[in-house]
Amino acid sequence: MTSANLTREETAARSAHVTVHEIRVELDLRQARDLARTGFGSTTTLSFDATTPDTWIDFIGEDIQRVTVNGTDQPVEYDGARVTIRGLAASNTVTIEATGSYSRSGEGLHRFVDPVDGETYLYTQYEPADARRVMACFEQPDMKAAYTFVVHAPIGWHVLSNQSAVSVSEQGEVQTVEFAPTLPLSSYITSVAAGPYHRVDAEWTRGDQVVALGVLCRPSLAEFLEADEIIEVTKQGLDFFTDAFAFPYPWGKYDQIFVPEYNLGAMENPGLVTFTEAYLSRGAATDAQRGGRANTILHEMAHMWFGDLVTMRWWDDLWLKESFADYMGAHASAAATRFTDAWVRFAANRKSWAYQQDQLPTTHPIVADITDLEAAKLNFDGITYAKGAAVLKQLVAFVGEENFFEGARRYFAAHAYGNTTLEDLLVELEAASGRDVRAWSRAWLETTGMSTIRLEDAGDGQVLVQSDPRPHRLRVGRYQLAEGTLTRREAIEVDLSDERAAIDVGGADLVLINDDDLTYAKARLDARSLDAVEQALSTLEPLPRALVWSSLWNATRDGELSTARYLAIVGAHAPAEDNIGLLAGVLANAAHAIGHYLPDAARQDAGRAWLETTWASLQNAEQGSDAQLSWARAFAAAAAMDAGRAADVRGILDGDAPAGLRIDPDLRWELMIALCTTGHADADDVAAELERDGTASGRTASVRALWSQPLAESRLVAWHAAWEDESLSNDHLSATIGGVRAGGRRDLIASLDAGYFERIAGAWQNRSIELARRLVLGLFPASEDLVLVDGWLAANESAPAALRRLVIEQRDNLARDLRVRAAQGQFDG
Repeated sequence: MTSANLTREETAARSAHVTVHEIRVELDLRQARDLARTGFGSTTTLSFDATTPDTWIDFIGEDIQRVTVNGTDQPVEYDGARVTIRGLAASNTVTIEATGSYSRSGEGLHRFVDPVDGETYLYTQYEPADARRVMACFEQPDMKAAYTFVVHAPIGWHVLSNQSAVSVSEQGEVQTVEFAPTLPLSSYITSVAAGPYHRVDAEWTRGDQVVALGVLCRPSLAEFLEADEIIEVTKQGLDFFTDAFAFPYPWGKYDQIFVPEYNLGAMENPGLVTFTEAYLSRGAATDAQRGGRANTILHEMAHMWFGDLVTMRWWDDLWLKESFADYMGAHASAAATRFTDAWVRFAANRKSWAYQQDQLPTTHPIVADITDLEAAKLNFDGITYAKGAAVLKQLVAFVGEENFFEGARRYFAAHAYGNTTLEDLLVELEAASGRDVRAWSRAWLETTGMSTIRLEDAGDGQVLVQSDPRPHRLRVGRYQLAEGTLTRREAIEVDLSDERAAIDVGGADLVLINDDDLTYAKARLDARSLDAVEQALSTLEPLPRALVWSSLWNATRDGELSTARYLAIVGAHAPAEDNIGLLAGVLANAAHAIGHYLPDAARQDAGRAWLETTWASLQNAEQGSDAQLSWARAFAAAAAMDAGRAADVRGILDGDAPAGLRIDPDLRWELMIALCTTGHADADDVAAELERDGTASGRTASVRALWSQPLAESRLVAWHAAWEDESLSNDHLSATIGGVRAGGRRDLIASLDAGYFERIAGAWQNRSIELARRLVLGLFPASEDLVLVDGWLAANESAPAALRRLVIEQRDNLARDLRVRAAQGQFDG
């Protein structure tokens, strides 16, 4: 472990002896447009009290020129991650003059040049611990301070930070912007952005409170910004959370900026929320995509209270902000916006992420044991987000919605601008509800795994049986099938805490366990229910339909439902699916099932059949509809796996598309990549498409298209580039990896399997954790057995824990693939 990987124990010791008050950061970005300059000036002045003579301050950059402690120069003691500070008094002022590095990985201060206008755009991204790539700081969440940012930047640029500017001066071609001090913040949620961004302004008012709103993006994406809808959702969210939390929005302004080459969906920097540009569709978007964006806007807004106002003490309690924000994103979407189906999409898609993560050997409790920063980086996962949100939904049912929100109000009032642990929240929830939430916490927050609940015959009746027993309060829906339609006749309330509980389902055609999605568990369909949904799944209402789709997928992943039968159900009912959020998930799952859960002998025929299903559904979908666009995307993905419709793909690109289909540049690239992958397009075709779309997104897509060609030599060059070309940005690295893996062509890359295991340790040591993670996950070999991965794990027991976790998870995914493929034989005949 290097000194950059801070541990829980050493950071706790530091905060016990150091109390930080104010931090002033001065950034010199005047030469940011000169790409020959790899670094920028960073001068940080930290004011803090200390009860120890020595400590360290975190910084990762090119170098440190000067360290001053209480007005006296100190020899620079810097190991590349920590600056040792000696001779501290009771009260101290430390100034560190340094040079930071512009990032191409999306970590720290990311620099991007837009090929459309040639302009430079900067933004920061820190969580969990990359603020130290921009400024000297105490890089741990429990050392909050008031931050003042001063930025020198070219005139004509928007310069932004968490607070509004209090002064702007100009000299020559340079502006100096000083921002108001923040309220107490952790380092990881401070933020700076600069560049000639496009900006739309608005404001939100509530009584005497006025909050300035800004929405920003690069000018080349301005026509796709949909600022009016973003602002509308923002206002609806501020209305909702102000009422729900009874604590006025505390951070002054509310800017939201969409930035390029972003590693996350979004980040909750107070006053300056950052979003991936993927939320700005270039001409064709489904309403489900807009609903997903609204959910994310509200998720990040919930963080203004859960996470920013009250922050976890250490990353063990990351769930204290992420689980709540995930829950609140769906809850506020359904309660305050037009996207009232948010819980439907959550049930089918978001919880699927949790179920998958929770079945890995590396699963962990929602309240996790996070020993260091590398572990923290990997815990932004389906447990912390989606499982946490799912069990919070259950908690709301347990204590009552009003009691839940009253507990939140008390929590904010008691701990505003401070740091907390699980115990602090439980105290307030118990006080508000009068319920024993500690037992609930022990059962749900402090355990791993999930129950699988199924209906079984028990001689004279039937019983619900759960594996891994936990207390569930759930509903069981009794549905009757009549004239081709499934209709709910009764919802049975069940408290299931033991392994078995008797239930009378009265001869129902469909027994839907966990109807209304009140608990967190895998719910299986019995044989009669499976027959019923095979006939009439499309006739269910959206939420039960979502739960059935989820049940079918979980059973397929577990090898309990034939992959062929699952695909047949998809083929029969996906064309009638009118909830586009559900449809998108089902289409992705079907493609995954073909690529991963079928034996080699069956995969080609299934791929051809799926291609024909997507093509027919594309032709039959309503013109101009979201369903038509979704099927077009699925067709492009299927056409990359099978060349049977290559002429039709070419025809769409040449203008012979189904009437009404919205073909934006991103869909064109998906189709071009499909042709490249099957050998029906070449470098000249890619160059011509790049001429049509020379944007940043176009250039990234062209990288993938070129490397996707079915040539062993090309794949080899791409594989080496991914490992060795450190000039690749985060997005171009992913595009290169995508080219290597395109079309599932193991015959072209199987010879590289051993080389992967020879390189991952070096990549982990020498690359940033974000880029190393992309390499480890993206290039993991889809081998025919586990020999190589098991050999690496046995020989590398002392490898970094975070690296081993990634490899163990990939091994488990491969083992599942092999196991489910082998299980298909039991369904034959």
